[in-house]
Amino acid sequence: MKPPIYEPKGKAKEYGDLALNIYTGCPHRCYYCFAPGVLHKDREAFHSHVEPRPGIVEEVRKQLEKEKITGKLIHLCFTCDPYPTGHDTNTTREIIKLLKEYGNHVQILTKGDGSRDFDLLDENDWYGITISGGTSIAAAAEPGAQSPYLRLLTLERAHKTGIKTWVSFEPVLDPDAVIGCIVSYFDLFDKIKVGKLNYWPSDIDWATFGRTVENTLKETGVEYYIKDSLRAEMERG
Repeated sequence: MKPPIYEPKGKAKEYGDLALNIYTGCPHRCYYCFAPGVLHKDREAFHSHVEPRPGIVEEVRKQLEKEKITGKLIHLCFTCDPYPTGHDTNTTREIIKLLKEYGNHVQILTKGDGSRDFDLLDENDWYGITISGGTSIAAAAEPGAQSPYLRLLTLERAHKTGIKTWVSFEPVLDPDAVIGCIVSYFDLFDKIKVGKLNYWPSDIDWATFGRTVENTLKETGVEYYIKDSLRAEMERG
């Protein structure tokens, strides 16, 4: 196994300096998922075969010790979800404990439920959710994931316990629902990131959406980041 903690590249770099992927696949079956292609895996196999990567906990420990990785914010995860719905996520808990044992912090991004591990997190950790649109859109586009409403409820719990919270509106599938979510729930978010749908056709006017969502974000006063691909559309439009 290559060292499991790595430096993201390309679009992923916009999410963090270091990252770690815990599982072999993801059951959420998002139609827009890029991971099977990146990993050169059959899509059905990727969504149906989900387990911890072999030896992942011990390999992370070895790398932390060898490279003296400390004081870093490590993103969980890019090519999988740290809380795959319907699966045992104890390995995620072990990984979080280990990263923090060595003085690091975690930036979680999930479409599942990570509340079981809130006791491990503090004000230097980030708990985040992905929302692409409203409930009906999510049911069709992300059939194996928790509903956006349940994700928001879990995020609210994290917020109330003092954990930093963030939301990734990427890929945006329903612009109106995304803007409505920002307006309705912005007080739950410490940070917001917004990105377009990439690699799939769309009839969304990205330039108009980008300008509208940025104006909305400015009004909330919440820290935000517009992903480069969406920013490019705004500048061209």
